[in-house]
Amino acid sequence: MQSVLENAGYASVAIHDPTRLEQTIEREKPQLVLMDVVMPERNGFQACREIKGHADYSRIPVVMVSSKNTDSDRFWATQQGADGYVTKPFTGEQLLAAVSKFVTKK
Repeated sequence: MQSVLENAGYASVAIHDPTRLEQTIEREKPQLVLMDVVMPERNGFQACREIKGHADYSRIPVVMVSSKNTDSDRFWATQQGADGYVTKPFTGEQLLAAVSKFVTKK
């Protein structure tokens, strides 16, 4: 995802430890969070709910990116506050279409 975004002119930061999500958001001030559903420690649904429930972060759009592709997965993501949902496997164009709804290139 990071190479697709950067090749398209977007700035991006990747983290691999979901326990550092809030710390990274505080430091980086992102315009958008792309997040998998299946992660260690806490799943993406939990993390999305926590971001959307945080007074300082609630306006940051969250797009879930996941291999979980049932209607109930999409519904549950929406219930947790997700602003978009992209299923794996996806094309670069699909990812960029989801991102461009929320972010302008830097």
